[in-house]
Amino acid sequence: MAKLSNTINIENRRAKFDYQFLDTLVAGLVLKGTEIKSIREGKAGLSDSYCYFRNDELFVKNLHISEYTDASFYQHEALRERKLLLSRQELNKLLRKVKDQGLTVIPTRLFINDKGFAKMEIALAKGKKEFDKRDDIKKRDIEREMNRKF
Repeated sequence: MAKLSNTINIENRRAKFDYQFLDTLVAGLVLKGTEIKSIREGKAGLSDSYCYFRNDELFVKNLHISEYTDASFYQHEALRERKLLLSRQELNKLLRKVKDQGLTVIPTRLFINDKGFAKMEIALAKGKKEFDKRDDIKKRDIEREMNRKF
């Protein structure tokens, strides 16, 4: 039997490099039974996932949750769309900003909260241009050099 843990913290590291975060929210996920078990084993990936609106509801696509090995025939699809749970007020705010300002919603972190529920941290983000990425790399290199000297 695999070791299940409540200290799961799966991050989307690429998102910090490609996007500038403007606002972050924590949303619940609608999951099946075998999906939560796979997440507790740490077998999930956020690398190519993104969020989109359909009928005024927010969904996450390309969130990869591996199949649970100890399950019988009640298995889930690894890349299925999953609904995110937010309040109507938060959904309306996000939808308005996505439509008006051309921003996007991306998942940044998947974790298990204190009560044992899977939660996803999502960010309202603006895509970085190539020169912004170069500036970030330059700042990081300068900071690293300064830390080495002291």
